[in-house]
Amino acid sequence: MRVLVISDIHANFTALETVLADAGAVDETWCLGDLVGYGPDPNEVVERVRGLPNLTCLLGNHDVAAIGKIPFESFNGDARRALEYHEKALTKENMDFLLSLPSSLTVKGDASLVHGSPRDSIWEYILNALSARLNFAHFTTPWCMVGHSHLQCMFRLHPENERVTLESLKVNEAMILKPRLIMNPGSVGQPRDRDPRAAYAIYDTEEKKWEPRRVTYDIRAVQKRIREAKLPEKHAMRLMEGW
Repeated sequence: MRVLVISDIHANFTALETVLADAGAVDETWCLGDLVGYGPDPNEVVERVRGLPNLTCLLGNHDVAAIGKIPFESFNGDARRALEYHEKALTKENMDFLLSLPSSLTVKGDASLVHGSPRDSIWEYILNALSARLNFAHFTTPWCMVGHSHLQCMFRLHPENERVTLESLKVNEAMILKPRLIMNPGSVGQPRDRDPRAAYAIYDTEEKKWEPRRVTYDIRAVQKRIREAKLPEKHAMRLMEGW
């Protein structure tokens, strides 16, 4: 089965559409959360995602805030401004869809899916080998797919010595998966690894392969909509540099 794995779209409809076109035909889509936050297109993104066939979708921290289950005060000023805009803009149908989604770790075959981390599904970032090490004991599947950090990366636990390493990834090259791994497909709508291209991954459940991908999209069009919506300028500027 060919699975599209996406995360952290952050109301960037142009990036999402480009990723869906680049991915081509898939059997399922797994979305690891944060459909909203930061960007100019909350309704367009939610409607597009909820219309995808064979969808498994989780809530991210920005989604949880948008549906009123985390106070906006938990976020920095710029992020809070975007959430206030999204809360007002989201239609009832799209809000109901978000309200229907789980936020806890979900198991799909050999993979555990979660937004933040297995220890803390909403808030914890897995950014380095130490934070990864602390999380391997909190899932039982061969691998775990996470989002939240906006970094396309993979951490491996070596059972022979319990060492955790940050693995080297080659974009657009499939790799064979071996237990145990934590992998992040990166952010569709707001990458933060100094690569502004939209990030995602293709997961082959039968051949046990993971292919991290990047694709260029029309960033200037998104920046224009951010400014028209009077959202923070920072949210427009960071897209061009991927920070």
